[in-house]
Amino acid sequence: MKKKLGLVYGGKSAEHEVSLSTATAVTNAIDFGKYEVIPIYITYEGEWRKGEPLVAPVESIEQLRLAQDGGKPDSIHDFLNGNGMPDIILPLLHGTNGEDGTVQGLFEVMNIPYAGNGVLSSSAGMDKVIMKQLFSHVGLKQVPYVHFIRTQWKKDQQHWVEKMEKELVFPVFVKPANLGSSVGISKATDHDSLIRAVEFALKFDRKIIVEQGVSAREVEVGVLGNDDPVCSVLGEIKPVAAFYDYEAKYQDGNTELLIPAPVSEEVETTLKEMALRAFKVLDCAGLVRADFFVTDQDEVLINEINTMPGFTPTSMYPLLWQNTGLSYPELIDKLIELAFERHEEKKQIQYKMD
Repeated sequence: MKKKLGLVYGGKSAEHEVSLSTATAVTNAIDFGKYEVIPIYITYEGEWRKGEPLVAPVESIEQLRLAQDGGKPDSIHDFLNGNGMPDIILPLLHGTNGEDGTVQGLFEVMNIPYAGNGVLSSSAGMDKVIMKQLFSHVGLKQVPYVHFIRTQWKKDQQHWVEKMEKELVFPVFVKPANLGSSVGISKATDHDSLIRAVEFALKFDRKIIVEQGVSAREVEVGVLGNDDPVCSVLGEIKPVAAFYDYEAKYQDGNTELLIPAPVSEEVETTLKEMALRAFKVLDCAGLVRADFFVTDQDEVLINEINTMPGFTPTSMYPLLWQNTGLSYPELIDKLIELAFERHEEKKQIQYKMD
């Protein structure tokens, strides 16, 4: 029998449209002979709408959005009551209220299998400050950084500017601590642009992280698995822009991806070992894209991990696995398989407790 696969996409975050692009791509790769695909759209306002099962791939984002017009508002309540519960959820959500552990917590309460990372790894992976503190705990090298929250900045802006200018060297990168896809990030090259960058980032989050700029190549690796994860080949990002911002990722197309990345065997070994260490310290499951800096001296510094990376066929994570020998449809199947595997483990633990 077909498995009922709930695709959850959209959401309240700034990455709503990215999520729709991902969902469109996934419907074009899923085996409809194997799965009954149930579209579950979350509007910008946070309203959940469950549409009728899809019988074929959708051709456009608008088609996917319009498919929900007949969907029942707040139909997630039906799921909580056991009405029409999918066999498994494939969350295709990016950003806050999507990859930060909140919706994962809901799925845990519903006791339903879901693909990807759990509550802890999702929330820790979303918060760049918590993530970096965990990286430090297991000795992963990274760039120097300063972090603070909005109230600290408002109470004593001069103190934080002086601290940043003392501990870091321009250029620096100012980021909201809890957003993905490079939303709200600015490069600051002097005192005035630093203040502007912080004020801009505060529009997106209450917590800010300011990182030391480094002259280095940007190299990424995909990690796939649960307790015994494996790494893909490496990929290098060569953006035309000053840095790999939101537009470079999703809009202007002026970014070159080199797969496999041209690095030494020693650097490759180091980078993959660090990626697996990062995966395990955050207790990740399913998928992670780990991002690194490689300096001219071949020093490897971890930048961050993304627990729900871009997932269209042209995104780095699927491309890395395609070049490792795992096609986009096979990758989706593998993530679903890993989700069932992890859920079964939880059930066995529960049975032992009972």
